[in-house]
Amino acid sequence: MSELLRPRDIPIWRAARPWLDVRSNDTHTLISYGLARALLQLHPEADENVVLPAILMHDVGWKVFPEDKLAGAVGPNPLYPELVRGHEIEGARIAGEAFARIGDPDLDVEAIIAIIDGHDSRKHALSVSDAVMKDADKLWRFTTHGVATIGSWFGTPARETTAMLKDFVVPSLLTPEARTMAAALIAETWSAARADAYLHSEED
Repeated sequence: MSELLRPRDIPIWRAARPWLDVRSNDTHTLISYGLARALLQLHPEADENVVLPAILMHDVGWKVFPEDKLAGAVGPNPLYPELVRGHEIEGARIAGEAFARIGDPDLDVEAIIAIIDGHDSRKHALSVSDAVMKDADKLWRFTTHGVATIGSWFGTPARETTAMLKDFVVPSLLTPEARTMAAALIAETWSAARADAYLHSEED
């Protein structure tokens, strides 16, 4: 854990983790944290002390809602779209209480909470830090774990899931670096999905 998380972020992760055992949000959060660190190297003007705590806490609000409704809250035709805004509001509340318990005086809690409260529903970025956090969150969807998780929600294979994400998510990315990273992840997923067919055809 210490190799992935900065030492100062470990208490934040420990406070967030009990809220992240739905929708594979625990793994999603750690992968998005790693993607955020990669984007931060390309955007040194962003504040890592805002971005990284925000990424660790951004999805804690999903835990408040019935688990059987969570998959239906997202996608092109959601059944419960109100839960997207709901999890932001609850997440901001839960994160604020957690940061108060942690008591780190160097945390800009106001800026972190502002990012959490709107990270999905707000289409524009409040700052470059907000843009980096929002893009890191969305980039997870194109990873192997993201494609498999989202595919399980909709019952779609990897190629169909990736095509849906390409059409639905890529236009919402805010930084050119994130769009480049998404293109690379899409290429990997599509290549992997086709690889077995090519290998088996060569054996024949």
